Amino acid sequence: MWPSVYHVAHDTYRSIIPYPEHRIPIRYHHIPHLLLPLIPFFSMAYLSRRPGTFYLRLLLLPLVICLTLGTYFGYMHTEPELNIYNWGQGLFAELVCSKAIDFAWRRDGMLKAGETKPGVLSKSPPVSHCPNGDAPSSVDGKEISSYTAPRDTSIPAWLYDSFEAGLAIRGLGWQFGADLHVPRDPRPSERSAFLCVTAMSTLKHFLTFDTLESLIKLVPEVGSPHGGTIFKPNLPILQRCILSTAVHLATGTCLIAGFEMVHGCITLLALIGFSSAPEMWPPLMDNPWVSDSLHIFWAKRWHQVLRQTFFIYGGFPGKWLAGDMGMLFGTFFASGMFHECAAYTLGKGFNWLVVLFFVLQAPLILLEKLWRRTTGKRVVGVYGRLWVYFCIFVVAQPLVDSWHSRGLAGGFMIPPVVSPARRVFFPLLRRVEETVGFGPLSAMQTFLDGGM
Repeated sequence: MWPSVYHVAHDTYRSIIPYPEHRIPIRYHHIPHLLLPLIPFFSMAYLSRRPGTFYLRLLLLPLVICLTLGTYFGYMHTEPELNIYNWGQGLFAELVCSKAIDFAWRRDGMLKAGETKPGVLSKSPPVSHCPNGDAPSSVDGKEISSYTAPRDTSIPAWLYDSFEAGLAIRGLGWQFGADLHVPRDPRPSERSAFLCVTAMSTLKHFLTFDTLESLIKLVPEVGSPHGGTIFKPNLPILQRCILSTAVHLATGTCLIAGFEMVHGCITLLALIGFSSAPEMWPPLMDNPWVSDSLHIFWAKRWHQVLRQTFFIYGGFPGKWLAGDMGMLFGTFFASGMFHECAAYTLGKGFNWLVVLFFVLQAPLILLEKLWRRTTGKRVVGVYGRLWVYFCIFVVAQPLVDSWHSRGLAGGFMIPPVVSPARRVFFPLLRRVEETVGFGPLSAMQTFLDGGM
């Protein structure tokens, strides 16, 4: 009996998430297929803002999950340099499924801060998402109410509600984000000045991302679409460690710059194209470089965009099973599975080291709690920062190696034609090196060849 059950379950699973070699190559005529899952998804988002739709949302949930996973895990880009977009499809599918689960399990639907029912505000003042980080803020003490302001009447109510609920990922202005950490905003609150500062910040992060991504692409094998390890066995041990750490730091900085760049572009689009209020777009990160404990790093300094997603996939089930301890381990386990299941779409297997790194964060945070109970002091200051740097810059290197071994750096991210690093900076450096006979690019090549 059990072998039969296993085979049925396996065949069902593989009909939704096929092996990489059985996936369908994406062509232009497949675009309608790729957009199809969004129809039932935004229908669920619409229903989550309407009372009395709980059972209908539950009925729609299996359809949304199966259609989303079957579509985004079933189609693939076959060009090696576009493989990274397969990863993006996997991340998007997991995010859509988590939102669908969130829509389905809430009996009263998706409620904004201060609502008792969808669209019905309570008499008491709503909990506002005021900045609560450590950076200076130009809106300190100002209650942010733009999230619950009346909708734009030029947009049909059904369309507005569908997109508003469907695109609410971070939780600002919603009850599910009531205890969200919101970094203080150093930008001016005046609209034109806010736009100018945001545009300059977005440009800075674009240049940072482009330069570092272009540098990583210079590392043999690592920078190719097929990927390669950051731990080069042909190098002496010292140079091997220096190279792996440098690539790791560059990758981490690229992630931060990339997140900030995309967030900046969305902010500019929202303010210019949709007349959004500046206070609705606080910073994404809270300066993670100054974190002096892992708890502060993960709970406040790092971006909280996927916080609710990890709660849904692991935190809430873990709390139901084992209380607060289960929620801690469940959240980090969900984070690891979220990242690695998406990376599975790269077609190069499943690496449990990625999951292990994220799960390891839970006992490391418990060690910080034990330290406080034993010594009476928090993990803070210079030693706390060194502790965070060790856990993120050293312990996490196998995680980044797993990604680069599967072609992360070789992906088509910024087109060369619009890359200042590859169109201007690097050619200029090479001309200087030809003139003086030495320079940073040639020094890097010498280092990669095993010289010092």
